[in-house]
Amino acid sequence: MEETYLLNVEGVKKKILHGGQGQLPKLQDGSKFTFHFQTLKDDFERTVIDDSREAGMPMEIIVGKMFKLEIWETLLSSMRIGEVAEFWCDAIHTGMYALVSRGMRRIAEGRDPLEGQKHRCGMGNMFDYHSTGYEDLDELQRTPQPLIFIMELFRVEDPSAYKRDTWAMSKEEKLAAVPVLHSEGNRLVLRREFAQAAAKYQEAVICLRNLQAKEKPWEDGWLKLESLVTPLVLNYCQCQLELGEYYEVLEHTTELLQKHNDNAKAYFKRAKAHAAVWNEREAREDFQRVAHLDPSMAAAVKKELKQLGERMRKKHVEDRKRYQGLFQSGQGT
Repeated sequence: MEETYLLNVEGVKKKILHGGQGQLPKLQDGSKFTFHFQTLKDDFERTVIDDSREAGMPMEIIVGKMFKLEIWETLLSSMRIGEVAEFWCDAIHTGMYALVSRGMRRIAEGRDPLEGQKHRCGMGNMFDYHSTGYEDLDELQRTPQPLIFIMELFRVEDPSAYKRDTWAMSKEEKLAAVPVLHSEGNRLVLRREFAQAAAKYQEAVICLRNLQAKEKPWEDGWLKLESLVTPLVLNYCQCQLELGEYYEVLEHTTELLQKHNDNAKAYFKRAKAHAAVWNEREAREDFQRVAHLDPSMAAAVKKELKQLGERMRKKHVEDRKRYQGLFQSGQGT
């Protein structure tokens, strides 16, 4: 089929291999494309660089979310649902492909796509990498060149038609999602579904932390968000206590107390975690801080200290018996 310049974009040609259905999709920020793709070199062999079908997973990108390879948004917006098209793209559009491919390959391998990546813009990261970890991508990074993309578009979804990942939400959407997630977490706790509840609290915290990253620490905007984060972290820790993830509780409560060293509830949960892993001294110190900071919790602290004492005495008796048994068996040999 005849090649034509696509939407008057310089350095791009399109060839339709299989026609799609309906009209061109109406796009808005947040719309999601789902598609399969092949990436080929523009050489005699048309060497295949990547194939999403071989990787076993289709590709998804969100409109307006600064995907590193911006030209893909343009290519996909020219396609109808079910269409298969081949695009030739000049090197001016493909310079970031090595980084995009590296991330996709890591995901397909079950690895962190951002492992080792500094928190900088994509172009800045180009200069940080000595190697992508893949020889063929290193070559593309050293010598940007035209590439061919064969794409098959499956669907285009409006922002309201799918559950959006946290990173794809606007500031307003994240703020609106937090109380919903908090409420869902509380409902799951009542049903004693602690792992699912913890996931809801964690997602809400991620929303708020993303927003906090754009505020100056300890200024009004940051502090307002922090006041929302704290109860969610405490709820998350309570779920982890119920699940027996005591070291997880120690990590998160300690981090929280580094910022808010007067939070009695954080000390209480950390004390319970210390007690569970036999850190008697640390548990007693934290329980005593709780009683000092919040006298209304004194009765609960007294009960926990009594239980801790009983558990430690029992453990000492068991340890003594075990050591005596080892000593006696050693004498008999």
